[in-house]
Amino acid sequence: MTSATSTPFFDRTFLGLAGALIALLIGGLFLPQWALSFGSVALYLGIVVLGMALLMRTGLVSFGQGLYYCLGAYAAGTLDHFFSLSDLLLMVVAGALLAGVVAGILGLLLSKYRDIFFAMLSLAFSMILYGLLVKTSQLGSTDGFGLSVKTFAGVALSPAHTRYVIFAFASVLAFGCAVFMHRYWCSHLGRLATAIRDNELRVEYMGESVQRVIHLNYVISAAMAGIGGALMAGAIGHVDARSQRHSAAQCAEGCSRLLGRLRVARTNCHGCAFLGQRLGYRKANAFRSAEHHRRRTGKFSKHAVPSVCFWIG
Repeated sequence: MTSATSTPFFDRTFLGLAGALIALLIGGLFLPQWALSFGSVALYLGIVVLGMALLMRTGLVSFGQGLYYCLGAYAAGTLDHFFSLSDLLLMVVAGALLAGVVAGILGLLLSKYRDIFFAMLSLAFSMILYGLLVKTSQLGSTDGFGLSVKTFAGVALSPAHTRYVIFAFASVLAFGCAVFMHRYWCSHLGRLATAIRDNELRVEYMGESVQRVIHLNYVISAAMAGIGGALMAGAIGHVDARSQRHSAAQCAEGCSRLLGRLRVARTNCHGCAFLGQRLGYRKANAFRSAEHHRRRTGKFSKHAVPSVCFWIG
């Protein structure tokens, strides 16, 4: 196995990303405002997907990544709404720090679980935050509240150039996150992620702490989600709990399609769900048997339905 130190920094991946960054920065100068907005959306969602890809390389599927995406957005929004701090750079830093700190605390518990238990527990924490937000009138409840970006690193922005600055900053952040993930995946800890996915017991026999690696990966993934959420708040100029949940679901769907690490059980029954690669064929068979019995008899089996509900959680 090639060591991480032998991997050149300026390899083909880095050069390709650098070329894409230059093309985005130059091309953005000639794009209309609506195209810059769409480009910013694609970039900040891509940052969130990068973090989710790290978890999926470790063999984990998170259904609650919207928790940190939402924390990043609300961290940026509260700075402007309550403290009159409308600096884009400060908003992104605050979103990443808040998401990373919360993930560091919750990760101590989540790193002990695997498979569907990890997925459902992460979803539970996300729904707790959603319930708190919709019940808190100071944060706008379901309507949310607006914000505006007026400065970047202390430099005042004119309304005509704000969209491009947000797009350029999102491009640089996406480039930095992509380079970081590329270097991380080539490092010792990055290679442990795929080893844990394949056989974590052997990783423990090698003397490595599986829980420590999963905890670290979880914090990195959450910080990237916080960056994406803060960028979203600055680009759109509004935060609310419903849009955060919807955007996080889009990230999860895009990540699953990109990596091909999810097996999708497509049935006509209402209990269809995304199953992780390591959930096993036995759990997926519960969906197939229920659907087969429904097609043959026109109704669900009294034995198949409870098994489907059990495997969903």
